[in-house]
Amino acid sequence: MMQKIDQIAFKAGIKEDYLDQYGRYKAKIDLKIFDELKDKKDGKLVLVTAITPTKTGEGKTTMSIALTEGFGKIGVNCMLALREPSLGPVFGLKGGATGGGLASVEPKDDINLHFTGDMHALTSSINLISAVIDNHIFQGNELGIDPTKIVWKRALDMNDRALRSVTVMQDEKKGTPRHDEFVITVASEMMAILCLATDPEDFRRRVNNIIVAYTFDDKPVYLKQLRISNAIMKLMREALKPNLVQTVENNPVLVHGGPFANIAHGCNSIIALKLALKLGDVVVTEAGFGADLGAEKFLDICCPTAGKKPDGVVMVATIRALKEHGGVPFEELKQPNVEALKAGIANLQLHLENIQKYGLPVVVAINHFAEDSQEEIDVLTKWCEEHGYTVSFVDGFLKGGDGSIDLANKVKEMLETKPSHYHKLYDYKLPIKEKIETVCREIYRAKEVVFTEKALAQIEKYAKLGYGETAVCMAKTPLSITDNPKIYGAPLGCTITIREVNLSAGANFIVALTGAVMTMPGLPKVPAAVKMEDE
Repeated sequence: MMQKIDQIAFKAGIKEDYLDQYGRYKAKIDLKIFDELKDKKDGKLVLVTAITPTKTGEGKTTMSIALTEGFGKIGVNCMLALREPSLGPVFGLKGGATGGGLASVEPKDDINLHFTGDMHALTSSINLISAVIDNHIFQGNELGIDPTKIVWKRALDMNDRALRSVTVMQDEKKGTPRHDEFVITVASEMMAILCLATDPEDFRRRVNNIIVAYTFDDKPVYLKQLRISNAIMKLMREALKPNLVQTVENNPVLVHGGPFANIAHGCNSIIALKLALKLGDVVVTEAGFGADLGAEKFLDICCPTAGKKPDGVVMVATIRALKEHGGVPFEELKQPNVEALKAGIANLQLHLENIQKYGLPVVVAINHFAEDSQEEIDVLTKWCEEHGYTVSFVDGFLKGGDGSIDLANKVKEMLETKPSHYHKLYDYKLPIKEKIETVCREIYRAKEVVFTEKALAQIEKYAKLGYGETAVCMAKTPLSITDNPKIYGAPLGCTITIREVNLSAGANFIVALTGAVMTMPGLPKVPAAVKMEDE
């Protein structure tokens, strides 16, 4: 049963003075709380990530919540920090992002839908910028913006493939009709900036640094030249504050920010993470999709930006996903298949080895399903033990905290006995091309990285503009280690193609697009929105 949000705040150590309530069960936290907590020691930081998932996901958010509930059962003061769901997946393929069963965050319908208005504020800010750019050109174009070189895109927080290619200013006599495209809000640079900003002033600085377009002589046009940062700060004033909610077992959760991990950097906001570390002795957070995407970006982009060092990792896997990586069709995953499981373990091994390249200890957490046979459980357990990995089978979905106590104890032991030697995978000072190649070779295990002529020209351009010493943010399918979503398992020596490279100057990273990944997803044949008709 949900408790009123002021009770959850009290449990988290948040005074009522810092609580801006949105009804009975959710609230925003005033950022003035940092003044009071500035001298408090940070808690331990645990990242929850996963193997390459099936198309329905492996329950990484559910596992993060279950671990938090398990910590509650063994008396550990834990704070959970999660991303906000996007309406795209909610009404698309995956559905909501608040966990499942007894490992859920409440009030789930509010969180999955309008919540506290953060997505609306982001989308409005993004589209205000677009409106001002086009109006500036219409009103005389004092900055000399080339309409064919506008790089800022409009946004909508919904999967809509019809918006991938549109024409704007089509019937405006004084305007210049031009091709444009929408991105989904959670793949936008504005979302990345919200989640990478360390405080409101850093947010404003990053917003002003956004390159929105280029002039006729190919000079960058920055947002600060449009003189609208104050307007954006007004729109984003409340959105910059973390949101407080609760788990099914009334443990506190901060839910804030939600960049996609296959396109953007896939982590909740640094502001929320910093707050959680001040409030909890242990902080659990998760990064989107598999460890090749979310974890890599958390460790190479988020942690260096935040100035934080993680203390350990939980690697989520399911027997069904490992069987899929071993060659079993999705429709047959409920049937026992030990040989396929043995073959598919290679995917788990690859991700575990990748995490260790960052100098981090790791615990394997198996999201347990009723159809998992005892023989399959024994085979997976034996493999983990023989290779020196601690493993826990977790029943958080059905049993909540009671089904997660073993995992909580094993993670607690990891934090107490296995020190973190965290370091980034690459030095930001390396050339852009070399940083991209490093991620492709070390994380995706690529033998060859092919850059299109367009990508090479863009890399050269951004380096000349002074953006060589930035992180790289890979945009890649989440369904494979490679850039081909149909290749399962752990293929070694693949070829990764970098088709395009975009600069997010405000976020301070370079986005490298691989394969056919889209910044505006489409809906599946039968969207989750249609399935809701039967509820």
